[in-house]
Amino acid sequence: MDNLKAIVVGAGMGGLTTAIAMRQAGYTVEVYDRVRELRPAGAGISMWSNGVKVLNRLGLGKAMASIGGPMKRMTYISKSGEVLTDFSLAPLIEKVGQNPYPVARTDLQQMLLTAFGEDDVQLGSECVAIEQTADQATAIFADGTQATGDVVVGADGTHSVVREYVLGTQTQRRYAGYVNWNGLVPASEKLADKESWVIYVGNGQRASMMPVGSDRFYFFLDVPLDYEVEPQADMRAELQQRFAGWAEPIQQLIAQLDPEKTNRVKIHDIDPLPAFVKGRVALIGDAGHSTAPDLGQGGCQALEDAWVLTNTLLTTNLGVADALKRYEKARCDRTANIILKARKRANMIHGKDPDLTEEWYQSLATEKGDNIMNAISDLILQGPLA
Repeated sequence: MDNLKAIVVGAGMGGLTTAIAMRQAGYTVEVYDRVRELRPAGAGISMWSNGVKVLNRLGLGKAMASIGGPMKRMTYISKSGEVLTDFSLAPLIEKVGQNPYPVARTDLQQMLLTAFGEDDVQLGSECVAIEQTADQATAIFADGTQATGDVVVGADGTHSVVREYVLGTQTQRRYAGYVNWNGLVPASEKLADKESWVIYVGNGQRASMMPVGSDRFYFFLDVPLDYEVEPQADMRAELQQRFAGWAEPIQQLIAQLDPEKTNRVKIHDIDPLPAFVKGRVALIGDAGHSTAPDLGQGGCQALEDAWVLTNTLLTTNLGVADALKRYEKARCDRTANIILKARKRANMIHGKDPDLTEEWYQSLATEKGDNIMNAISDLILQGPLA
């Protein structure tokens, strides 16, 4: 379809990637976001090969490699410091045909903003409603302004307003049962190997570090907690208490992190949705499939959405509504599978069934890497750019 105009609601990873892909397809694109300053949620993200391949196809491969971390190995360690398994990711990379790149979210967002044009994103535009006719769709903003195009893309995240319009009802987020602290620290061999993703496990908890650009580690610390548990006033003291007795690198990490720049997040997901599309309106990213981060696929799935949505519009002459239905068919089952697998893995990691979690720890001690890499490659190779 020629001369199409797209309205993208949300300037996060998925929205900006969609905007870049659609503009490269020759479409007119307008991007709106409710915030007055773009600040990505979370400090870092593991960008696996299926997400990187989308960026490669958009001409952003070199830029991604320059901000991503050199993750060449994967290591699981017990809370006391015993190495359970340590293996090279080279067989995985060879199988899927692309390096993974852990990356700081701010760096990734800035890369996408630069590629699209930072001045072309209209901030301070809070979408409050959607309307459409047979010929066009309109986003309506809190200040009374409107943006009308041939298609509206809801990239407005886990609290999506566009999703409520598409489904005709509100959705409830589901607490995954654990709290995640995350941030960035300078990379140091005293903390972890600078080319490895290192994960300490024990008591249904995790402490992890992975390399990102500019010689830093992205870290996260997971603790299963009741939803009602509130943060303590002294974050460092709380983490020292919750990870008391863990190996020395974790004690050093907690001592080194900056509480003012460390995020504390109650992890949620949303049950798989029955629809992603209503007429000329489509959902992408967390608006369509909000998942727990335990497979590292949330961001990658948003990028897959962007690629598939753009290509369904490019490859049909039956109209926008037909193209969006094809997009929905291509994405619903894939993302539902990711949500449910991530949920199952989150339960196993975080001790929902203590016996199952203990079995996992024991299996890690005999793991050579093949099972883990096969599970990751299976997820990657089911994507649109395998």
